[in-house]
Amino acid sequence: MDPRTPANDPHNQINSPQGRRTVEPVLMDTSEVATMLNMSTSWVYREASKLGLKGYKLGRGKSAKVLYKRSEIFKWLEQQRIH
Repeated sequence: MDPRTPANDPHNQINSPQGRRTVEPVLMDTSEVATMLNMSTSWVYREASKLGLKGYKLGRGKSAKVLYKRSEIFKWLEQQRIH
């Protein structure tokens, strides 16, 4: 491990047998969000902005991808907690 890298940094955990560092993805695509929430992709597209989930559009036209920040999804999900 690089001595300049803090050992407790969760983004630099050594998880593979080869000792390579893995990095948590920052963004999730619509299908990943839908799977995580157990909803359809059309529900995510339709309801995300109403719920305050802001998407980031990458690309143009029909091939553009809408991505969401993983941290914002978890923050929103935590706010939905009943008790």
